[in-house]
Amino acid sequence: MLSLPSLSELPALYPDGQMMALMTSEGELVHFISGAPPDELASTAVLVCHRLWTQARLGTELSYYLDILELYAFVRPARFCLPTAAGLARQLGLRQPHSAAQNLMTLGMSAQMLLDELSALPQSRRTALAGIAEMMRRGGWLWAGEVLQALGAPPSSDGPPDGRAAHIWAHLDETAEIPPRAMAGQSAVPAEAAQRRLQQMLGSAAEIRDSQSDYARQLCHIFASTENADAPHMILAEAGTGTGKTMGYLASASLWAEHNQAPVWISTYTRTLQHQIESELSRLYPDADERHRRVVIRKGRENYLCLLNFEEALARMPGQPASAIALGLMARWAEHTSDGDLTGSQFPAWLVDLLGGRQTIGLADRRGECIHSGCTHYQKCFGEKSIRKSRRADIVIANHALVMVQAVMADPSEQHRPTRFIFDEGHHVFDAADNAFSAVLSALETQELRRWVRGAEEGRGGRARGLHKRLEEIIADDDEALAALDDVREAARILPSAGWQKRLTENSPLGLAETFFLDVRKSLYAKTDNPHSVYDVQADTYPAADNVLASGRAFADGLETLLSPLMTLAKQLEKKLDDNPEDLDSQTRIRLEGAARSLMRRASGPVSSWLLMLKDLSCEGRDGFVDWMQISRIDGNDRDVGLFRHWLDPSRPFSEYVLEPAHGIAITSATLTDGAGPAPEPPAGLSDPSPQNWLMAKQLTGAAHLSTPCLVSSHNSPFEYGRQSKLFIINDVARDRAEAVAGAMSGLIGASGGRALALFTSIQRLRSTWPYLSRKMADKNIPLYAQHQDRMNLQTLLQLFKEDETSVLMGTDAVRDGVDVPGPALQMMIYDRVPWPRPDKLFQARADHWGRTEWTDRITRMKLRQAFGRLIRRKDDKGVFVVLDSRMPTRLTDAFPADVEIVRTGLQDAISHISDFLSNTDDGEK
Repeated sequence: MLSLPSLSELPALYPDGQMMALMTSEGELVHFISGAPPDELASTAVLVCHRLWTQARLGTELSYYLDILELYAFVRPARFCLPTAAGLARQLGLRQPHSAAQNLMTLGMSAQMLLDELSALPQSRRTALAGIAEMMRRGGWLWAGEVLQALGAPPSSDGPPDGRAAHIWAHLDETAEIPPRAMAGQSAVPAEAAQRRLQQMLGSAAEIRDSQSDYARQLCHIFASTENADAPHMILAEAGTGTGKTMGYLASASLWAEHNQAPVWISTYTRTLQHQIESELSRLYPDADERHRRVVIRKGRENYLCLLNFEEALARMPGQPASAIALGLMARWAEHTSDGDLTGSQFPAWLVDLLGGRQTIGLADRRGECIHSGCTHYQKCFGEKSIRKSRRADIVIANHALVMVQAVMADPSEQHRPTRFIFDEGHHVFDAADNAFSAVLSALETQELRRWVRGAEEGRGGRARGLHKRLEEIIADDDEALAALDDVREAARILPSAGWQKRLTENSPLGLAETFFLDVRKSLYAKTDNPHSVYDVQADTYPAADNVLASGRAFADGLETLLSPLMTLAKQLEKKLDDNPEDLDSQTRIRLEGAARSLMRRASGPVSSWLLMLKDLSCEGRDGFVDWMQISRIDGNDRDVGLFRHWLDPSRPFSEYVLEPAHGIAITSATLTDGAGPAPEPPAGLSDPSPQNWLMAKQLTGAAHLSTPCLVSSHNSPFEYGRQSKLFIINDVARDRAEAVAGAMSGLIGASGGRALALFTSIQRLRSTWPYLSRKMADKNIPLYAQHQDRMNLQTLLQLFKEDETSVLMGTDAVRDGVDVPGPALQMMIYDRVPWPRPDKLFQARADHWGRTEWTDRITRMKLRQAFGRLIRRKDDKGVFVVLDSRMPTRLTDAFPADVEIVRTGLQDAISHISDFLSNTDDGEK
């Protein structure tokens, strides 16, 4: 192992604008240009903060490094810290650094403080941690020497890493089975009671705004009695930014849940909002224990650490010693997290950057292999705890995808299905339904099914135990079930196996599925006029080529031989449940029910959909659906190939599976309508405003498909947009030249002193603009962060941008939904051009269905509305919205509030106006 100097003599490296700053072992501060590191970095270990970010700025890989974030994650697991010198200083109580030298010294001081914390631990804790540190040392962790010394435990003899010290499940509490509640009551929520609850949540000294009060009253509609209702009570409620809609709907939702002893499900599109809603409920339930009991965040199992996955990863570790570092840090986190949520607020997102996805988020159950009560960790399972808690909770905070999947898989006879839903971020319901109800017949998807059935093959390790290992115990005495299981395993051989990408490239497919996907690939290349695109390549499925039809028929026959025993096996499991229920203990019953449900889900879901798609090749599709062929690419490299099928209108299945069975539904957002047409006249009420505003919203949310009309409600934002904001459309920038775009952005950002979000409608344009803009920002001493450049996950970049009030964040249009930055840290949003939708096959089909101009304009207006809504978040915010595109049509400016001044001008004039506007504090506010 590399011989390391003492911590005090360790060189430290940190980005400093366009330069890199190095504090040598002698204490000398050296600056050098990125891409030209000193020779000593090739042979010397160096102290860094976020290795990947540092390497991205350095322009090369580091040979030896000690990442301070790894030490922080070991000493302070499950505790938030921004991955910067300033972030470390804030968490450790150090003085905030304001120069390159101070940043570098902060790294060294932070390391010493963390090691001192270890030294101060009780002996019993130091002994326990020493076992994990020793395991990591044997995996090559360069921090191990300092850590073991601080723990008072000298290194032991060398050998493979021993994972027994990381068996953290031994210290986790078990959770007892929780029975579901009785049938929900039918007590309505009076509007006056909701307003009193809202006042309670806001505090007696707070004044309820009229718009918030009206909103809270009208949301009570979905909590009316359903005894004589023919359809669910439904409302579409558009509430402008700043209305306070979260508190508004929680007031009536919490009352209904308490009075009727049943949960209200709050559904969001983003994980961030899930945690914001939970935080808001601390106003109603200030006692943490009560809140923990009444409020539950529900996510799919793929979001939680699977203890069985973790145990098996530790078991493989002696043969994969390099994994010891990641697994050691994950053990430290798992022992301290309260929920095991790998996407939650307690999990440092930068751990995925540093340790890789396989040994972090990859330890979740991502393939539907959960064996439920057959798992030795079942009573301690993080995902299972969330499910059990939700059975007795008042408020369940889920996400759109989970709600839709559960609705599809629900048993119609189930007595305890949730009946009241509030869909926040309702403008995303259409997109969420589009994903939830689509079908993909691709090489990767079918390979995943083979792994699910057959488990790990060809000597490959990993958690892929297959159906046989998951079911052998519970069907050992059932010959018919065992025979069906053997048939399923054998039939799955037709599906792609490991190495299929290479075989398709070499024109040597193995099996029916690979032959079909090779023919699809050939046909697609023959039909497309842009086979070398860095983006996904698409082509019309129909008319299908003769070879695709022939191999598709053979593939369909093979899938039939898989579907039949899958169904037989599922029915045999159900038969075991029904024939001798008195002989089954609760754990066996749960395993049988879970296995049967999983089998039916695979059979009635993907396999049946794939068969239908293959059979439709000869009849050229199916009414109501959009089909196409696609080669999926990442950075220009082929990753997958197959057939895609989407509903032309996915709000139809959403209405059938989610809306119709419910008793009350609210879909709410600041942007349900696209802003086109005349606005409804105030005061807002339970009546239908102008058709121009609401007709499309009703169609896209599924409300138009219900037998009873829904109610609509509109509530204006309390913000004075005419005073607080301006819109600039720049008409003299050569938008196709990266240098010109960077120059324009630099001038605009200079006028705002940073505090800007630069949105690009193309990753390529972002990457081409980055080198020019980064140099200009360095000259202005403005920190610049960039998606797809800084090798940080998006969540971390957003946290950095929010905390550093003078910084700039470059990102793609997708960044828009993750931004919630009230205050001075965001005063400017710049679009590099009008965010028109990408004209792929799905867009073209829907544009033909709803009208090309109408559909195009709606999507674009919604993007602009949502982006503008991120700019002004408080009454004292000021901000400017800039589009560097002279071709911005006047008709799209309906997307913005009516009182916002719209200025079409040249760059120089815009910079002058923006500087004056943002610096002018005498704005007439009383």
